Amino acid sequence: MPDYTLIIGNKNYSSWSLRPWLWMKHVGLDFTEKRIALFEENTDELLSPYFSDYKVPILLDGELTVWDSLAILEYLAEKHPDKHGWPEDERARAVARSVSAEMHSGFARLRAALPMNCRRRFDDFPVSYDVLKEIQRVQAIWAYCRKKFGENGPWLFGDFSIADAMYAPVA
Repeated sequence: MPDYTLIIGNKNYSSWSLRPWLWMKHVGLDFTEKRIALFEENTDELLSPYFSDYKVPILLDGELTVWDSLAILEYLAEKHPDKHGWPEDERARAVARSVSAEMHSGFARLRAALPMNCRRRFDDFPVSYDVLKEIQRVQAIWAYCRKKFGENGPWLFGDFSIADAMYAPVA
């Protein structure tokens, strides 16, 4: 039986749920996935047992509840240093944390204008100047990380890291 239960919304629409799920799958952590339909009449009731402000994702580790995608990923990286959640190099690790935090707290216009929907293609979607600036910032982050730290593999910092999981929904 897996040690962890990851409570998530639909991975097609919930970018916050997708991030820890993707990292946990990629690094081979054993976990039970519990999906809760969001924006339904009983969603709050289903989430009420967890101290998460009725939001997903939520990680259960025995009696411990950890909520928020970045907090979950930080917790798992500490518990499983062998999974290399963050780059080994100190400078690369600092930048990986910075760009992950920026994705976590920033890009509000991008999120509002272009919510994640893996099942739909949006051709010729009008993009405002402010949203375009945020898209350009994401592209600049990717280029910077690849150039400075990505020489040893195909991911932002060479090897797959939490930063890659954080940016996957906008890739």
